Amino acid sequence: MCRIAGVINNRVQPQLIQQQVKTMCLALQHGGPDDQGIYQDEKNNLVFGHRRLSIIDLSRNGHQPMADVEQKAWITFNGEIYNYRDLRNELVKFGAKFTSDTDTEVIIAAYLQWGTAAFSKFRGMFAFALFDCSKNLTYLVRDTAGIKPVYYLVQNGGLSFASETRAFIAAGITTESDVTWPVRFLAFGHMPEPYTTLKNVFSLPKGHYLCWDHASSTHKISPYKQADIKSQVTDINEALQLIKEALTKSVNRQLIADAPLGVFLSGGIDSSLITLLADKEKKEQLKTISIFFNEKNYDEQAYQQVILDKVSGQHFSHLVKQQDFETYLPQIIDAMDMPTTDGINSWFISKYAHEDGLKAVLSGVGADEYFGGYPSFNRISYLGKLRKLPPFLFSAIKNLLPDPYKKLTFLANDHAIADYLLLRGLFSPGDIARVLNIDDKQVREILFDSTQIPNLGPYDFEHAAWFETNLYMQNQLLRDTDVMSMSHGLEVRVPFLDEDFTATAQNISQAIRFNNQQPKKILIDSFNNLLPTAVWNRPKMGFTFPLQQWMNQYSPISDSTLYKGKLAQNTIKKFKSNQIHWSKAFALYQIQAHV
Repeated sequence: MCRIAGVINNRVQPQLIQQQVKTMCLALQHGGPDDQGIYQDEKNNLVFGHRRLSIIDLSRNGHQPMADVEQKAWITFNGEIYNYRDLRNELVKFGAKFTSDTDTEVIIAAYLQWGTAAFSKFRGMFAFALFDCSKNLTYLVRDTAGIKPVYYLVQNGGLSFASETRAFIAAGITTESDVTWPVRFLAFGHMPEPYTTLKNVFSLPKGHYLCWDHASSTHKISPYKQADIKSQVTDINEALQLIKEALTKSVNRQLIADAPLGVFLSGGIDSSLITLLADKEKKEQLKTISIFFNEKNYDEQAYQQVILDKVSGQHFSHLVKQQDFETYLPQIIDAMDMPTTDGINSWFISKYAHEDGLKAVLSGVGADEYFGGYPSFNRISYLGKLRKLPPFLFSAIKNLLPDPYKKLTFLANDHAIADYLLLRGLFSPGDIARVLNIDDKQVREILFDSTQIPNLGPYDFEHAAWFETNLYMQNQLLRDTDVMSMSHGLEVRVPFLDEDFTATAQNISQAIRFNNQQPKKILIDSFNNLLPTAVWNRPKMGFTFPLQQWMNQYSPISDSTLYKGKLAQNTIKKFKSNQIHWSKAFALYQIQAHV
């Protein structure tokens, strides 16, 4: 797990490119504190940079950027390939030679053997740049779940890339903001892919690769993952067995590490299940990390203890208080890289995991999205009914709606993003326009004119699952988990997003995969002999902090006189009296600092 950066540009002197990449890597050193490296090809005006967090093969053999033994290709790689040993054994039969026990070297050998077809063979989380010396091509590649980020800029005949947008600014490659970002942020509560806060800096889509042709200084972005067309599983007993086998396999192979490894244990279904499965394999070697609060409504220690009574390893538990939130908020906001209304919880648990000596942890992200764990799965049918009304009605009543219902005006636009924002958005188009002092029409053009969404069909559970997986989880949970954990030099692994487990879950018929009465029932039933009843037969909390109370008592956020504009001030007043959710106040707080 690392941070990567690079520049390719025939119009810039090689010495300047090298300095730019060194500066980019310096800005990313928090994500790779163990080692650093630079590779330069002056003929192609290419420089790769790397910051290393050592997880597999802790020796100098893991130094990057790395080449194969014949130096046919060079790579700078961020992530983990969990099936690298199987691939390595297969490649040895083809005559491949290795000088290390790293997954990095396997990526290069796999590419040299199979070309771009190798990318779909990897099981893991990854973002890497690979330079094919003989073909004069460079590939940027991202994993199929989009767990690891990579951002790119094509400008002035060159390509720049990095794991975080801060690297482009630090190196002076671009400092120009995308003027539309505040609109997207106030609507979504984060920056939705492929957009960033920087003009023309985009996120590479998951499951895609960018191919840069050095001869022509042109690029093409292509998918490498082809959808597997299989007959749907409709037998419940078969489905239960498949889920059990696939998740057990995923957890076991994600335990591979040569550095200390643990599990985030919140007390919910997902983290508890991951902990119990990991404990079967690791026993005394496994460490668990939990957070608790003085605010009893948010304290899950009782549920955590149910799991701790069943596992063998060392447990670390940390109290987080109001004062901690206030003390560390500036560091948390800096770690964000781009504004977001999430990630505070990830920042704290990652901080403590790092202090407890861990370099990698397993997380339960993904189960809610695949098995109907959110309220949106039941709300989607109501959305379908609202969509039967003429869109102009929602435009006509926009000035009549009280605050809790203003988001209905999203439905004035016949667009899937409008549907999603009604379910999960922060501010209505009209309120965004007033906060930013721009036209309502301009807000809608930014949100709906450029985002391509496939035809999602009827308003059913599959529809909701697509929203939660490809928009909420992708843009908020995964991005924030990555950037917050890596700010502490910590790797977070997500077994529910293993490629084989994902394929298994998505191949189960909707009729048995989801349950109206009990969220994630099929997952619970798959492990009914392992998962204690006390953990799943309880109200859902999620991994939440007492932020409504903490932000309310923190005057830089809750003092309405510090905000510009009547709407912002009134919103903060409503927050102060607990009439609106803290995420709106936190969004306005961040906007104030940038706009």
